[in-house]
Amino acid sequence: MYEKENKLIDAFMRGSVSRRSLIKGLGSMGITAATAGVLVNAAATRALAQNGFDWKKHSGTTVKLLLNKHPYADALIANLENFKELTGMNVEYDVFPEDVYFDKVTAALSSGSSEYDAFMTGAYMTWTYGPAGWVDDLNEYIMDDTRTNPDYNWEDVLEGVRKSCAWNGKPGGELGSDDAKQWCIPLAYEQNNLTYNKRVFDSAGLSIPGNIDELVDTAAAAKGAMDGGYGIGVRGSRSWATIHPGFLSGYANFGQKDLNVSEDGLLSAAMNTDVSKDYHAKWVKMIQDSGAPDWSTHTWYQVGTDVGAGKSAMMFDADILGYFMNAGTAEAGNLAFAPFAANPDAAAPTPNIWIWAMSMSSFSKQKDATWYFLQWVTGPEHGLFGAREMDLVNPARSSVWADETFREKLSSSYPGYVEMHDVSAPGASIKFTAQPLFFDLTTEWAATMQKMVANEIPVDEGLDQLAESVNSQLKDAGLG
Repeated sequence: MYEKENKLIDAFMRGSVSRRSLIKGLGSMGITAATAGVLVNAAATRALAQNGFDWKKHSGTTVKLLLNKHPYADALIANLENFKELTGMNVEYDVFPEDVYFDKVTAALSSGSSEYDAFMTGAYMTWTYGPAGWVDDLNEYIMDDTRTNPDYNWEDVLEGVRKSCAWNGKPGGELGSDDAKQWCIPLAYEQNNLTYNKRVFDSAGLSIPGNIDELVDTAAAAKGAMDGGYGIGVRGSRSWATIHPGFLSGYANFGQKDLNVSEDGLLSAAMNTDVSKDYHAKWVKMIQDSGAPDWSTHTWYQVGTDVGAGKSAMMFDADILGYFMNAGTAEAGNLAFAPFAANPDAAAPTPNIWIWAMSMSSFSKQKDATWYFLQWVTGPEHGLFGAREMDLVNPARSSVWADETFREKLSSSYPGYVEMHDVSAPGASIKFTAQPLFFDLTTEWAATMQKMVANEIPVDEGLDQLAESVNSQLKDAGLG
């Protein structure tokens, strides 16, 4: 690389040159925008190599990863050559689609296999993996200055996201407590807010809803404005994944919980309060009046595909789902984003979140070398690369969210996205109670919701029956 190119990239790294000026300047030297991104990331890697940490300590070692097929994995793979150059290590990986991925993880861990050193995981899954002894507590590594580079900056990870990946293993224990174990480290996460079709909203004169009552009314009005479509997309399949996105985000905004935790640590159902019943009634009515005709089959994929195809006017689901649907779909360029606080008395949204994170297998034979990879892939340098050059949304680090290049990238093509994130991030965390029956109890909650929407059971009666069943299961498991 010539001196002029080096100087321009260094100026960009210092923040004294904008991305637009960088691309324009390098373009005049015959360098494409894609190549410019690679060169910038290489410069960041060179800078990291000079921070006094012995990055070459495990040179020649190979670590193997188990990855879910996802844009976050794409960003990881695209940046591997820089990790190899930085450390002298090699990385092998297997990638599987999500419909079989978690079965692959469970099979590897439950058998005690040492084939994989680290793997992608959802934070919820570590509520099983951690207490079973399948993953390491990464606090041991994060807090060790001899094993963690000085630029890692753990406190840079958004607090709600960071704490949501830590649990003490005690049923009902608060996430992120002082005695919590860091079972995983976030790569990126999903907030649950509104994605809406601006074309439909503008043509029908609709306003962005600001609470649950307005959401119900707006969904009905939007359905009336659609030509054979429907008003709002939310998940409905018989799965725990139906409860955790939009539904629980609105529910938590009213101060509602899934479970109560007594002073002596016993758990009991909390979803049949008067406030909860009122919220459920509005949610059920919204689906009945304005949801998808086949709502009870809808997963992440159907909710996203329908808003991207213009079949639904909006969705209350993962913001990154709207991000992906705003490119390469029939409605690309028409989707916009807004924060959503279901409770009219709430100061701000409190979205429940999903987190894709990295964990270390307790059966790895080369844990120190694996930690070198984990701190790199969850560090600020890779986060910045993924956010700027790939689709690593939402990055887990505040420093990446402060990056003007990244913010400009979002604002130019995803109207309202940056503002939505900034308003919601302070209240974003996992709202569920950590306990071993999480998946079973939450799936039963989704099944009860299906019965309510199908008018097979009244909302009040359904929630009372659900609470009774939950309490019985908790007692049988010695938790209640």
